[in-house]
Amino acid sequence: MKIIKLDAIDSTNSFLKELAQQSPLENYTVVVTNHQTKGRGQTHTNWTSEPFKNLTFSTLITNLSISIDKAKYINYAASLAVFNSLQKHQIQNLSIKWPNDILSANKKVCGILVENTFRRDQIKNSIVGIGLNVNQTTFPEDLKNVSSLQLLTNKEYDLDALLLEITANLKNNITLLNDKKYDVLEQNYLAVLYKKNIPAMFKDANNHSFLGKIIGISATGELQIQLEDETVKTFGIKEVSFL
Repeated sequence: MKIIKLDAIDSTNSFLKELAQQSPLENYTVVVTNHQTKGRGQTHTNWTSEPFKNLTFSTLITNLSISIDKAKYINYAASLAVFNSLQKHQIQNLSIKWPNDILSANKKVCGILVENTFRRDQIKNSIVGIGLNVNQTTFPEDLKNVSSLQLLTNKEYDLDALLLEITANLKNNITLLNDKKYDVLEQNYLAVLYKKNIPAMFKDANNHSFLGKIIGISATGELQIQLEDETVKTFGIKEVSFL
């Protein structure tokens, strides 16, 4: 595994994507930075991170050759890699908020951005970007319900050690994916899915609020919510949120 360390960069995902387009890269090449100035989240949102305090990195996964309809399993592999690492550090009340945020109780500690490269109907390569709040103890006032490992445990963490732990878990999970053990990834993911089978209030893209409960993930990776009348409705990213 090749690790490229940068002092500062706008986005590790963008940098790694451009690098991969310029020349062949080793599988599991990692780009990590001390300061990410324009981190990206899901659907063009921003990821802010205090320099030298957190873990911001991207990993290139090559030669996947899985069908596009299996894309959700890359999300599973990535989010479970972080979840399992934090679990070993005894971070309490962990869960995965669909599709791939990591929470402690109701506070977000990690965001993940997966960007895939396609060849016809196959996913050829994937770049997994991970932003983990580690040793940061203060956050901007407009960031609600966020935390860090240090705030949760009163411990300071070694960023390099965490990087190696997460990438090792990611490699193990991608092996499951390449071996087509989709059921194992699905079972592990659903077992720790935030608010699964718990009635909660939601808001859709039209600001309509409703009561429902998460019951699973569709074959195409959408969130399945059972409504009060027991019908099931599916939602894509940014189409539904918790109230």
